[in-house]
Amino acid sequence: MVAASPLMRRSCRQAYLMISSAPRLAICSSSARLPPSSLLGCAIPHANGGNGNQKCTRRRLHLIQASSKSPVEIVQRRLINFLALAGASFSFLPMDLLAGTGIPGVIGSTQVSQSRDSGTQASAALAASTTHEENILQFVKNDNRRMLHVVYRVGDIDKTIKFYTECLGMKVLRRRDIPEDKYTNAFLGYGPEETNFAVELTYNYGVDKYDIGTGFGHFGIAVDDVQKVCDLVKAKGGKVTREPGPVKGGNSIIAFVEDSDGYSFELIQRTAKIEPFCQVMLRVGDLDRAVQFYKKAFGMKELSRRDNPEQMYTLAKLGYGDDEMKTTVLELTYNYGITEYTKGDGYGQIAIGTNDVYKTAEAVKLFGGEIVREPGPLPGLNTKITAILDPDGWKSVFVDNADFAKELE
Repeated sequence: MVAASPLMRRSCRQAYLMISSAPRLAICSSSARLPPSSLLGCAIPHANGGNGNQKCTRRRLHLIQASSKSPVEIVQRRLINFLALAGASFSFLPMDLLAGTGIPGVIGSTQVSQSRDSGTQASAALAASTTHEENILQFVKNDNRRMLHVVYRVGDIDKTIKFYTECLGMKVLRRRDIPEDKYTNAFLGYGPEETNFAVELTYNYGVDKYDIGTGFGHFGIAVDDVQKVCDLVKAKGGKVTREPGPVKGGNSIIAFVEDSDGYSFELIQRTAKIEPFCQVMLRVGDLDRAVQFYKKAFGMKELSRRDNPEQMYTLAKLGYGDDEMKTTVLELTYNYGITEYTKGDGYGQIAIGTNDVYKTAEAVKLFGGEIVREPGPLPGLNTKITAILDPDGWKSVFVDNADFAKELE
């Protein structure tokens, strides 16, 4: 790009070319519908617009360097295609002004017509893409989805099970040992897996400690009496990290406790509860981006949002029900100014049911997620799954509903 010369400043109505060491091409736009500033992010004088008395120093001229490796015809073609898509009209400078610059001739009407044909084809492709996106959104909206369980690793599975059953009131739902792969799973919760959210604990043989990272927040458990549970945790040798009391700025009675692996549980006092295992909290670097992703790709609803400027954080709760008091929610927290967190190797993922893991993978890719396991059946189980990462790197696994039901038989 070259600074405007005194000769260029004398005219606000047309852009033209000065010779220096290499040929340059000046483009001017006469479209009232497409501001010239939309071209490659650069302002260009209108051919027939503006005040003739206005000083040209308040405008910028867009000059394109031409070289043997990048023919001017290619530059011209790209600009024409761009303008044709928007229904714009434009003109190159007259030949007499271009004389001696070494730039090829003026674009002809045939080439402009061809460009408009290209614009029509591009418009059709855009329409098809829009239709595909609408179809995917409709699938996500109508899909039968719910949060199935949350997976994380522990160093002593028997000790963890004892704490969850004796202190938090969970029940062991099923357990399986896979010696050939050297790990054990245990599923715990407050009701049958067909209807309730559960914990899937994983113990890998010989590994007794994990790094939870800074991104994982806590699990939420609704209880009848927070003080009573805290007293029980202390009696069993557990750790209470926040004594019972009202939440700041509210009336809900809460407390925080930790298990032996350092996973934090928020105890929330509720007399009426449909699902005691009521939330999973994760920290994100961009709350609006995360919420939009989970709404579009996961089909979740944003049930509430609360900003706490005094404590410098904002949180949003999302889920598949209409009432956050009656369903398990994903609580996303944004701490002011923090955009990245460590994930560690302890927390694993949330599992979510779906009627079609293949279409689900399409939706995730369409709306900015990453597929880390392509959709298909698991070896041995034949349960179809797909594993994904959200924009913050949090993992989720979608599980075929019919296959999951067979697992529970």
